[in-house]
Amino acid sequence: MQEEILDLVNEKDEIIGNMPRNEVYAKKLHNFRVVNCFIKNSEGKLWIPRRHKNKRLFPSALDVSVGGHVSSGETYEEAFIKEAQEELNLDVTKIPYKILGKLNKEKDRVSAFMTVYEIESNDVPNYNPEDFTEYYWLTPQEIFQKLESGDISKDDLPRLLNKFYK
Repeated sequence: MQEEILDLVNEKDEIIGNMPRNEVYAKKLHNFRVVNCFIKNSEGKLWIPRRHKNKRLFPSALDVSVGGHVSSGETYEEAFIKEAQEELNLDVTKIPYKILGKLNKEKDRVSAFMTVYEIESNDVPNYNPEDFTEYYWLTPQEIFQKLESGDISKDDLPRLLNKFYK
C-alpha cells in the first residue's frame, strides 16, 4: 500500500509543498489539511464513535463522526466524500450536509487546517469496524461529562464542540 501524501500549506491555507504522511507526523508538522464531520440527530445529539484500539493515533478514543486527512491534490470536499464513504459507508453526495466552519491551525488552536461539516440524520451509520468499535448518541454536555469522568478523545473533539455546539 502506497503511503498517503499530504499537501503542506502556509498560514493562508495555500499549498507550499507536500510530504508523506508518516514524515509529516515524525517532524511534528501541523500545516496540513483535514476534514471533520458531526452527525446530529433531531434531538440535538451527536453520533460519537469510539476509535478502534489498533489505531495509531488516539487508540480507543472518542472521535468526531467522520474525520480524515486531505490527500495531496484533493479538495476538502473530496476528502470529506471519501472519508464518509470509507468510515461510515455513507454517500454524502446523495444527502444534504453543511459546512460548520473552516478553521485555521493558529487562530482556532486546532491540530491542522480543517473544514468541519455537519449531517443531520437519525440513522446510525453502517460504520467500518476497523475504524470504530462502538458509538453513542450524546449531547455536547454529555460528551464533556464523559471526558471529565476520565474518558479520552481526540484532542480536537472538545475544541470543536466548544466552537460549534456550546
